[in-house]
Amino acid sequence: MKKFVVLYMGPKAAQQQLLESTPEAAQEGLKAWLQWADRVGDGIVDIGTPLLAGREITAAGISDTETEVGGYAIIQAEDLDSAQALFEGHPHLLMPGCRIEVYESLDMPGM
Repeated sequence: MKKFVVLYMGPKAAQQQLLESTPEAAQEGLKAWLQWADRVGDGIVDIGTPLLAGREITAAGISDTETEVGGYAIIQAEDLDSAQALFEGHPHLLMPGCRIEVYESLDMPGM
């Protein structure tokens, strides 16, 4: 099985909506994610978490990020098409402007 890094992308408005949701709405959202996780089963290596503010570190200095990355996960599948299929009907896609990016990780010899 190959491993894939998943980035949950969305506009700042969607991230703010998540932070401002009522406890009841947050519980309903969590329920939808857990139902997805149950469906995917062993395909999940690390279900991940939402991400908050970050910093970009370069040789020129450090600055606050302006990215749309709202969370991450790590999954496993036979290939990219199989990994992609795991996200059909994912609850993240129900929020306006949100998308999911999936990247195959490269095995590094000796690591």
